[in-house]
Amino acid sequence: MLKAILRTGFEHVEDGFDLLFGPKWNPLYQLGALGWFYYWIVVISGIYLYIFFDTGVTQAYLSLEYLTHEQWYAGGVMRSLHRYASDALVVMMMVHLLREFAMDRFRSSRWFTGIPMLWLVFTAGISGYWMVWDQLAQYIAIASSELLDALPFFGESIARNFLTDAKLSGRFFTLMVFIHIALPLILLFVMWIHIQRHSSPKVNPPRELALATLAMLLILSFIQPAVSQPPADLSMVPATVNLDWYYMPLYPVLDKVPGLTVWIALVLGTVFLMLLPWMPPGKRAAAAVVNLDNCNGCSRCVADCPFSAIRMERRSDGKAYEQEAVVDADHCTSCGICVGSCPTATPFRTRSELAPGIELPEAKISALREKTNTVSAQLAGENRVIIFGCDHSLNPTDLSNEEVGVVTMPCVGMLPPSFIDYVLSRKLADGVFLTGCREGDCSFRLGIRWTEERLDGRRDPRLRARVDTRRIARYWSGLTRRREFFKELSKFQGKLEDLLPDSNRGGGMEKESSDD
Repeated sequence: MLKAILRTGFEHVEDGFDLLFGPKWNPLYQLGALGWFYYWIVVISGIYLYIFFDTGVTQAYLSLEYLTHEQWYAGGVMRSLHRYASDALVVMMMVHLLREFAMDRFRSSRWFTGIPMLWLVFTAGISGYWMVWDQLAQYIAIASSELLDALPFFGESIARNFLTDAKLSGRFFTLMVFIHIALPLILLFVMWIHIQRHSSPKVNPPRELALATLAMLLILSFIQPAVSQPPADLSMVPATVNLDWYYMPLYPVLDKVPGLTVWIALVLGTVFLMLLPWMPPGKRAAAAVVNLDNCNGCSRCVADCPFSAIRMERRSDGKAYEQEAVVDADHCTSCGICVGSCPTATPFRTRSELAPGIELPEAKISALREKTNTVSAQLAGENRVIIFGCDHSLNPTDLSNEEVGVVTMPCVGMLPPSFIDYVLSRKLADGVFLTGCREGDCSFRLGIRWTEERLDGRRDPRLRARVDTRRIARYWSGLTRRREFFKELSKFQGKLEDLLPDSNRGGGMEKESSDD
């Protein structure tokens, strides 16, 4: 229920962004890529700040004051960019995490590797505030050291180092610089692990969106530059500090809750989030399986798998083909896109069992053909349409009527183009309508993209030239665009009325081969 509410909310917001920016520039479809973009802004601006930063107790504050006020045109802008890009990175990560949960895309190892990144980002950001050594840094240092003292690992109290100014030395700031540099480097490594199983990972947002975002950050840096609070003074307790609520929402809690309780809550919360993909009621579908009798080692499934879950290895059955496909079950998401890429997944096969080189055990291509035939037999009227959709789109149960039948699968990318040829050439329907997730936001990343390229003849397996493309339509609706979906469907049925029923354009009069 919670996921359904969140998803509906996200899709309504995305509707507005689609109207303003279009699917290509919609920031909610580019959260991961924007996170990478903000990371690099933070790194580049941080390198510039490091050149001028001094690690002395008083010099740390003074060096940043120089950058902010004396070198405002460069150092001040870089400091503000560093601050606001860091805040934006937190926002992108949290929205990305929430959206992946809402869209039910968290049941994989990628979610597991994403949670530690939260710890690294927050720790790196907080350590950066320590280095300023103003009153906010003083508050953070004392509160953080008291939180660390709640752990039984330290022999002496860390908070004692902040009793007086005399106890501090430049080595403290040298340590902070080391931590502040080391954590982003570790974060980069974890980010690489997070995406290294992706085929065609999206690490760069569209250029126009990146430039617009950078311009927004620059404007904000000039209008509201990041500045230091009064210098730290350990002989007094700051009366008021202006927290960065993106990084420090926990600190007010520390004034009310014992540190050990906070640690227990943080650890339990982290473990819960990391184990969430394996918690009920989610049931992981069976991974794709390879049928060596029909696998010719073409490697199309390897090229099309969005998560690099398939690889080619030396043939094990002694056949003439040199290679065979091997599925990594731990990384397979059971999307079926590999099935849609397999040249042997053709519904025209009648002389032998329809068993392609690769398929899903729980969603076999033979069952898809049988369901297509069954749906066709129930249609009547002059504008019969079969809708091929995915399980993550509109609810198919309330789309069917006497003229419209619905066939669904895990992802629309599972549909081989030959199925469209099969429906139209055998006159199982007058038209084929494809739908699924929203454009630019496929649940399995590349399903819509590969489908578009197959239909347009830019990717194998291609739609045959004999197919009348006027009898094919597509609308990527997601869950909430019901009105637009039915409008497009009605328009398509009206278009079918204008086509001559005896037209041989589209291959209806041709004799089909068995395609064994």
